[in-house]
Amino acid sequence: MVATVNFSASGDNLIHAKIYEQAAARAVGDVQYSFDYCYQNLIPFYSGFDVNWINQETLCTDELVPSTYPCFSTPGDCARALYRAGIRVFSLSNNHTYDKGSNGIAATRRFWASMPEDVVTTGLWCGEEDYGSIPLQTVNGITIAYLSYTEHTNGIPRNNAMEANVIYTHQTDVMEQQVRKAAELADFVVVGTHWGVEDSHTITDAQRTLAQQLADWGTDVIVGTHPHVIQNAEWRTAADGRQVFVAYSLGNFLSTQNKKDQMIGAILSLQFQKSTAPDGTVTLGLVNPKLHPTVTHYGTNKSDVRTYLYRDYTPELAAAHGVRANSSDFSYEYIRSTAEKYIDPAFLDFS
Repeated sequence: MVATVNFSASGDNLIHAKIYEQAAARAVGDVQYSFDYCYQNLIPFYSGFDVNWINQETLCTDELVPSTYPCFSTPGDCARALYRAGIRVFSLSNNHTYDKGSNGIAATRRFWASMPEDVVTTGLWCGEEDYGSIPLQTVNGITIAYLSYTEHTNGIPRNNAMEANVIYTHQTDVMEQQVRKAAELADFVVVGTHWGVEDSHTITDAQRTLAQQLADWGTDVIVGTHPHVIQNAEWRTAADGRQVFVAYSLGNFLSTQNKKDQMIGAILSLQFQKSTAPDGTVTLGLVNPKLHPTVTHYGTNKSDVRTYLYRDYTPELAAAHGVRANSSDFSYEYIRSTAEKYIDPAFLDFS
């Protein structure tokens, strides 16, 4: 018997003012913000997966006033729109997690507690006593554990008033304990890593070193975020011989940043397989990892912000992209050539 889970992971959902102002303008009825427009082009794609994961780069709350760079706060309606689009797993550990201090942590925890029961969050922990509480999700008879870590929090330290905290990537002893426990509890372990150099397509030695450590401890899939541009992916062999897949950076999923390469992201897809032989022997494996290029599109003055799969994008849309005000060479062909330049063809999927 073979059980399968089709899994996807999307990059940085980075909600600048133009995005939530657009959502406010589109709202009808009792809803204050309608973000559905931003994500509607992805709904058919996400519907083909059993699990969809995303890096929620900004705090979501129903309590705090929305704010933009450098300290973000995002209306909860954004996360509800992602939920309607098909996202169920939200990684909350990144450099903006502490942007609003203890009030932000408390408010976002109350918000996520209000979401439907099938939502899984990871990356916020209520102190050391909580580190053993590994988020788990069972789908189609396969159990997946989710962890996420960040390199830094923009120089904002945790204070004693914060009721929850992130775990930093330098806390390797804590990470090892969590990953090893997750591997005992689940069939597969997915780890989000918020790491690397912003606006760089180059994978650092520190990224590769941590990826190998995570693999050796028991991770099966590593989903990299933070650089805001795409980086390559690869298989790594763990100490026990398992093949572990690492996507070093999925780039931006949605934002209104200003650089042409920040408009180009990727969604990771793969399949988890669990085979059970007649004698009860279980074999686990990852199948067919692919990176599907995406485009954050906006018009003049960053209007009408939304995300497309490249396969659904057009030369006409690229020619009308607002980023061309700063980068006149941005084009449909440029998007494709950039993806081909930085992603191994074995993993690149334009279809």
